[in-house]
Amino acid sequence: MLTKFQARNIKLPSRLRRLSELAYNLWFSWNNSALSLFSRIDPLLWDQYQHNPVRLLTEIDPAILKKWAQDDGFVKQMNAVLEEYDEYMAASTWFGQQYPQHTRQAIAYFSAEFGFHESLPIYSGGLGVLAGDHCKSASDLGIPLAGIGLLYKKGYFNQKLDAGGAQFAENVSYDFEKLPIIPAYVPGESGDASTEELYITVAVADREVRLKVWQVQVGRNPVYLLDADLEINSPWDRELTAQLYGGNQDTRIAQEILLGVGGVKALRALGLPTGAYHINEGHAAFLAFERIREQLDKGLPFHVALEIIRASTVFTTHTPVPAGHDAFPMGMFDYYFSRLFHDYPEHREAFRTLGYDQGKNAFNMTYLAMNAAALRNGVSKLHGHVSREMFRAFHGDIDVGEVPIGHITNGIHLPTWLAPELKELYGRFLPGTWTTNQANADLWERIHLIPDESLWSVHQRLKEKLILHARSNLREHRRRNSMTADRIEEVREYLNPDALTIGFARRFATYKRANLIFGDLDRLDRLVNDPQRPVQFLFAGKAHPADHPGQELIREIYRVSQMDRFRGRVVLLENYDMNLARYLVQGVDVWLNNPRRPYEASGTSGEKAAMNGVINFSVLDGWWEEGYDGTNGWSIEANNEADFETQERENTESIYRVLEEEIVPLYYRESGVRSSWVKRMKRSIVTLGPVYNTDRMVMDYTNVTYVPSLQRTGHFLANGNEEATKVADYKRFIRENWHHVRIVEVNDGGVRTGEKEVTATVKFGPVWYKDTAVEIRYYEERPGGWEPVLVTMEPARELEERTVLYRASIPGHLKHGAHFSVRVHPVSPNFIRRFELPLLTTL
Repeated sequence: MLTKFQARNIKLPSRLRRLSELAYNLWFSWNNSALSLFSRIDPLLWDQYQHNPVRLLTEIDPAILKKWAQDDGFVKQMNAVLEEYDEYMAASTWFGQQYPQHTRQAIAYFSAEFGFHESLPIYSGGLGVLAGDHCKSASDLGIPLAGIGLLYKKGYFNQKLDAGGAQFAENVSYDFEKLPIIPAYVPGESGDASTEELYITVAVADREVRLKVWQVQVGRNPVYLLDADLEINSPWDRELTAQLYGGNQDTRIAQEILLGVGGVKALRALGLPTGAYHINEGHAAFLAFERIREQLDKGLPFHVALEIIRASTVFTTHTPVPAGHDAFPMGMFDYYFSRLFHDYPEHREAFRTLGYDQGKNAFNMTYLAMNAAALRNGVSKLHGHVSREMFRAFHGDIDVGEVPIGHITNGIHLPTWLAPELKELYGRFLPGTWTTNQANADLWERIHLIPDESLWSVHQRLKEKLILHARSNLREHRRRNSMTADRIEEVREYLNPDALTIGFARRFATYKRANLIFGDLDRLDRLVNDPQRPVQFLFAGKAHPADHPGQELIREIYRVSQMDRFRGRVVLLENYDMNLARYLVQGVDVWLNNPRRPYEASGTSGEKAAMNGVINFSVLDGWWEEGYDGTNGWSIEANNEADFETQERENTESIYRVLEEEIVPLYYRESGVRSSWVKRMKRSIVTLGPVYNTDRMVMDYTNVTYVPSLQRTGHFLANGNEEATKVADYKRFIRENWHHVRIVEVNDGGVRTGEKEVTATVKFGPVWYKDTAVEIRYYEERPGGWEPVLVTMEPARELEERTVLYRASIPGHLKHGAHFSVRVHPVSPNFIRRFELPLLTTL
């Protein structure tokens, strides 16, 4: 554990004293035994308070708690949960076993939003929920990760729909005293926390903003949240942490300064020995400025400071659309960093260059993140490719495939999203270690041992729970909109537990095309009203308050749901949050996803559904492009090279055709236990379970980015930053002198049979030839298409004037210019990626 955690002491009977500790650790949110315990205290209040144990224990009648304290059965149940909790906190972990030398070095994980649980509503959608799942798996695996974010007084927003289906945003101000968070405290001399609450200040333009630091405990690890809503701040500054993704660009840049700069300051004030920094999307990239400033204050030159920062920073990009990357006008950027530029005038241009987008004359946060991080990744294989294409120009003349952006495909936190009923069922057939060994594919094969009737029975119970919850959601919407008693009561007949049920729930952005299924209403009518094989659809999701096209999608879905022929069969639920998401991904039969390819960077809702035996039906985009194997779900097809209008038409036709010819017939092939359907459910779970979970994902981040960053940083900082200085000086020298490098001549000897020798004469100028690689590049046809082939040329002899002759053998039919090229680029054993310095000379 990185820090001592002091849960607040809620006034409780002595026998229930440790309920405070459970309530203030979000471990409760992914452990069914703890959730069941809190629910038992008062099920109605538990639901009313969004499953918030702190509010439950704080606001409930003390007499009720006194009654439970005298109930030996309840106390026994509580002690069993506490024993489970204590064992978890003390257990040996994967990280401790694999990397014991790094257990005392924190990895700081910066994110603008965190979706841990509905009781802490500081998330809007997929990015936040992914961040929350990331932190939970880091705790499960024992990775010493500390989260950094902002504490939003009004969260995101509660979504309400009016009688016409128009969305309006209901802002709620949260009482932090009744959330599962505590103030962070100034470390004491012995390392224990003191009783002094922690505050920091951050320069924003020409003033300072004071921030209170709060702590959320996520299992073994802390997440620190910064709060500007303090009386000492101006009214405008107090609003900076009011709402996630609210306000204008001034608010956004100020928020991102608080997150990045303030987050680093908080880590320092807490005394956390931080060895690596993870920028989860570009919002937090200003952390690089604060870390560079720290190195400048130690007397390091700017270019050396930057190398130290790069060595220890990881950047994950989530956005495949250029417009989705934050960029600020240079005038605005200069204004908000006027204090920094005043204090370090000689480095003003160096700071500005790190994020400068010359084409738009703007400061781009993704450019800053890429310049500040040696390791970068997208969130699926396809998204990695899209990102390399998107940022190819940023990296000069290198080929798309060599742009140094990799990928680590997203996953989901299995204990959070797997239904308790399925968790119990899986546990009867999988080995006892399955929950801590999720990435083991062999283990998941035992899913096939589960009797069809057992899996089907549990699935049906989950569907019934979803339908009851959906009806309650609809009744509340109608009651609030003052509809007649008949209109409210008719909801009791909505949705059929025996019908094929398809779910679509996500943020309502236009590229996700929530209305695609409505492209042919007559065909939809025939599907949903088939008396023998009915189909029903549930929709849910929020649109950003400023996204009017997204809100129009909601109105369109609502209008269709109110048509007589679709009433009770096409349903739109309001206020999509993590609680509603659990019901949906656990209870529907099919998960529908039809984004415009390739705009879905990864998507994780389908992964949540898959773990629960829900079968995916999706465009081959994001994670599904990797996960689909032809037997574990269905794909929505189109010609991906066609224009968007054609793709949309083909996608729509594909949806209907696959539903009519494959999905509906398979579902209704048998009555009672639907064994053919269950077979595909099992195939989905077995193939997707071991791959698309955050344990696998976070282990990948650890093995591929975190530990290499920790090791490289230690190497760079040794002996008074000796290696960092060498690398920084080397890069600067290469950049300044690369223009001298040129390929004077290539001789391929003409077309021949068999192999032939190629020679190349390269003039290097001041650059040492051993600091470069000279290669032949050509293409070869393989089963997956034309693939590049690289052949290293070896130096044959040195000529005069820093010129070297190189030789290599290649297939004889290749001719220079027409079939192959020769290229030179810089190399170094200290590069973490092949094109860390993206300079290339080609002939």
